Amino acid sequence: MIPSVILNSVTALIALAALIARSHNSSLRILLRYFTALSNLFCAVTCLMVVITRLCGTVPSAVLVLKYMGTSAVTVTFLTVMLFLGPFVYNYKVLLTGSDLWLHLVCPLLAIISFLLWDKPEASFGIVFLGVLPVFLYAVNYLYHVLLITPEKRWEDFYGFNRHGKWLLSLIVMIMASFLISLVLWIL
Repeated sequence: MIPSVILNSVTALIALAALIARSHNSSLRILLRYFTALSNLFCAVTCLMVVITRLCGTVPSAVLVLKYMGTSAVTVTFLTVMLFLGPFVYNYKVLLTGSDLWLHLVCPLLAIISFLLWDKPEASFGIVFLGVLPVFLYAVNYLYHVLLITPEKRWEDFYGFNRHGKWLLSLIVMIMASFLISLVLWIL
């Protein structure tokens, strides 16, 4: 499966290069606050795992499940930028320039293409919940750092999910949206 090896290699290299470029503007600790960085890093690692195992012979089902999870995560990043952050919080010009173009648009699309064409695991409906896991874990971490931690250590609500105290609604919407994204990827 040469196309899978090529596309996964390109996706991983672009994501890692964009993350390195972005890290020049902020510390690693700040960079890893963002789901965009974490989802792209996770997806890059899963893409590299697919490449290595394909080159060694057969890709284990567990690696394809991880690739599914990574693809679901970057799809959430992509759709959040396109449907929420772009039109309502920031603007597309800010979110689709420099390294953000690669992390918000190019890498997610490459991951989706390679997943749909070559890297889908044979799995039951239960895998859909694994696709939601990265978002759920991030949501718990984000809410803790935005709402629960002591005020002097709190993060700015950079996603705007707690505007006017609507964190519970935002949490429900993000988990439901992640579930739908994961479900659609599983169905396709």
